[in-house]
Parts: sequence; C-alpha cells; structure tokens
Amino acid sequence: MKDKDCIFCLLAGGDIPTAKVYEDDDVAVILDAGPATRGHALVLPKDHYKNITEVPEALAGKLVAVAGKVGNAQMKALGALGFNVVINTNEAAGQTVFHAHVHVIPRYGNDTVMGWEPHQADMEENAGIAKELAAAL
Repeated sequence: MKDKDCIFCLLAGGDIPTAKVYEDDDVAVILDAGPATRGHALVLPKDHYKNITEVPEALAGKLVAVAGKVGNAQMKALGALGFNVVINTNEAAGQTVFHAHVHVIPRYGNDTVMGWEPHQADMEENAGIAKELAAAL
C-alpha cells in the first residue's frame, strides 16, 4: 500500500517525474537525485515499508536481485569497475527517507565512497555476540 505523504512512494509510483531505469509490478529503479557517484541508483518497493525490517522476505530478495542486475548494468553501460549495494536502516545508520530502499552505487576506482577502517575482532567477544544475535532471530 502506498503512503500519499511519502516522497519515495510518489517517485516509485510515477506521481513525480524522475530518471527511471527499470519498473515492474513490485519495484521501481530510479537514479538518486543526490548521487554518491555517477549512475547511483535506488531500488524502491512500490508499496510503503518504513525500512528493510518491514519488507516481506520474498520482496526483500527481489530488491537485492534487482540491485545486482542494476549493478551489472552500471558496469556494462557506465564503465564502473564494481558497485556497492547499501541498505540504511533507521536514522543512526544514515536512513533519511523512511521508505525501504536499496542504494546501488557504482564504483570507478578513484572515489572514496563507503570507506571504513577494519580492525581485528576479539574472537571470544564475537562468540558471545553471535549467541545473542542467534537468540534474537
């Protein structure tokens, strides 16, 4: 179901013009209006879900599958060397529009998007975290 006050519902439904890349009954793919790199796309479910935790499992799988196809197209058509698939969930993780969506960010080898410093995990701590997460599933 669409939310008439949600900008991404309006974009996915074609109510607001956008640079549309792909569309089917369930999803729309548009170019991001504030791209991280050239060709940065958003995969939007047409129905409104606040974030990925609310998206039904089959649709979530479709969002990721479509993201993979878009990333492949970015490499073929735009010369990207790779791509990131990013799903921000809630404000603390950088979600600014509260309609579930998948970013597909083409990477060209000379950008600094998505960097972080890996560090060595404590294996004992990880074992405890894994148990806590498994119990919460």
